[in-house]
Amino acid sequence: MTVIDPETPANWVAEPEDDETREETEDMPLSLRLSIADTLTLGNATCGFMAVYFTTTGILIPHLTGSDESGMARHSAATAVILMLCAAVFDLFDGLVARKLRSSPMGAELDNLSDLISFGLAPAYFVLVYGMVADDAHQRVSAVAAIVVLLAVVLRLARFSCVTVRDGVFQGMPSPFGALTVVSIVLLELPFVPTLLAIIGTAWLMVSRVEYPKPRGILAVAMLSWIVGAMGMLAAWAFDAPAGQLLLQMGCVLQVVLGAVIPLFATARRVNTFRGNRRESREARTAQLP
Repeated sequence: MTVIDPETPANWVAEPEDDETREETEDMPLSLRLSIADTLTLGNATCGFMAVYFTTTGILIPHLTGSDESGMARHSAATAVILMLCAAVFDLFDGLVARKLRSSPMGAELDNLSDLISFGLAPAYFVLVYGMVADDAHQRVSAVAAIVVLLAVVLRLARFSCVTVRDGVFQGMPSPFGALTVVSIVLLELPFVPTLLAIIGTAWLMVSRVEYPKPRGILAVAMLSWIVGAMGMLAAWAFDAPAGQLLLQMGCVLQVVLGAVIPLFATARRVNTFRGNRRESREARTAQLP
């Protein structure tokens, strides 16, 4: 029985709904609608792409064309790194928002793809350009180092999608932390060989099994504060403020030291845990003896 609304015009005829149209309408919210967390993730990808853009237009092109701004141009280098820091902020908040609100079925894939752009491609490209513009660098060797960084991030993100670890930790250096460490090593402008070894060491840490704590609670606030402070140091260096160079060097050194110290603490904790388990096992066997 069909019920017709009294206010419906007499000449109105109901159009049959196509099955295919109905299915597309039902599928659209699940497959195409972006959540707030997804929007933040796309902001992450955008920042990574713009970091590559500024590295190209402000550093590489002036060097290739013989412009007066040849070399590691301060403003463009600082802008590129600040964009990577902004990408890290987006990456920090998209996870928090996804846990508090919701994420779409595309959330995990979008996050991995965005991280690959911002923390894989952008820092690897930064290393590649460094090898082309620095006076004491070797272009081909720098290209190999850049590929190592990119592949380390690819492997780390792939493993993150496949391997389940205990809650509250990452296995291997997180890609945002690794990207900022690689960039800090380049900005320190050390001799080529130490720079190369430090970059490769950072890439190894990203694919290692060393455990890093996830930025939650106080640690997330500390990380956000550090990112804001790093942006201020980069801005002071870019505009040649008093002590701007010193501030940049201090920030880069602190980033590299943190990258080296955290694995040491993690290793020491694992060793202490192993020794404690062995001690408990010996005590249990001793207690069972007559």
